[in-house]
Amino acid sequence: MCGGGSAECLDLKGERLDHRSCEALEVVLKSLHFDFINLQAAQLEENGASSLLDMILYYESTTYLDISDNSSMGTSSWRALAHLIKQSTCLSRLDVCNVSLVEYPVQSLSKALLTSRLRVLHLDNAQLSGASLFTLVRALKTNRGLQELHLSSNQLNSYQDAMQLGDLLRYNNTLQTLELSNNTLADAGLEELCDGLSRQTDGLKVLILKNNQITERGMNHLAKTLPGLKTLEVLDIGENHLGNEGIQAIRESLMVNSSVLHLGLAQTNMTCEGAVALAEFLAESRFIQRLDLHQNRVKVGGLMALSLALRINSSLAHLDVDPVPPQELDEFLMETQKRLQAEITQRCKANASRLQREPSES
Repeated sequence: MCGGGSAECLDLKGERLDHRSCEALEVVLKSLHFDFINLQAAQLEENGASSLLDMILYYESTTYLDISDNSSMGTSSWRALAHLIKQSTCLSRLDVCNVSLVEYPVQSLSKALLTSRLRVLHLDNAQLSGASLFTLVRALKTNRGLQELHLSSNQLNSYQDAMQLGDLLRYNNTLQTLELSNNTLADAGLEELCDGLSRQTDGLKVLILKNNQITERGMNHLAKTLPGLKTLEVLDIGENHLGNEGIQAIRESLMVNSSVLHLGLAQTNMTCEGAVALAEFLAESRFIQRLDLHQNRVKVGGLMALSLALRINSSLAHLDVDPVPPQELDEFLMETQKRLQAEITQRCKANASRLQREPSES
């Protein structure tokens, strides 16, 4: 049990913590337990960092620790961090972003993850491509505690890296969130992920694939996988060049799927044609609750189709479109756009109110 007094946050972001400063923090860590200790960009050096991490473990000082942006941590510091991950009964979230997790750092961290109690791990921009990702995934295949893994901006590729991530999904059925934005997984990588997803029986609920160089060809792999998914609730494939062809490719599969509640399609190079395809899906769906279409060229025709679909759909509570419609030359069309957006907002609010009432009425 995490004992002592409690406080919300110990924020030392950007402070220079040398060895003496780290030692001086013991009196604070000894008497208080923090919800969050922020050591981001604290210029931690080897001796000071290892002492501080040992103290955080000994006093069970926090449930959430951020040590991102500390590039000077040496071997003893990584060893101390691994010991903290492995032994702490309080620590549930760890952020180690914007550092180089290669060789010893990723090896020690991965070994600790075999038996850790961590539930959330952020490793964004940590140079995890290649051998480093292989080492991490090998440990996580058997990890049954971690629920969220964030790996954005790691230059993850469509070949070896995608294969490792596919393997992770094949063997790990307890991970609930996988964040992979701002990588280069592309269509071939999505195929590997889809194969892993198809093996999930009781696991992944959130998959974020924004900005991964995925095209309409990748949607063919997703179309084959969507009908069989049982647990995935949030799928974000925004900021990829899907186009109307990509939306058409997954339209029928979305109709069959009964698990996805939130679908992100912002900035996917969609026009009214894609919006009409989504309207056909909305008219059939009894499950979708949120649809993000921001930064797409959806004008009057698409908005009209979406508005008509919402006369039938009773589940969609949020339809995100750009608040300022694309400029039309015709004033009548501009007014029509504003009216349709108002109708969409009104119908979504009505659905949201209905969804809130239904659980209490049942």
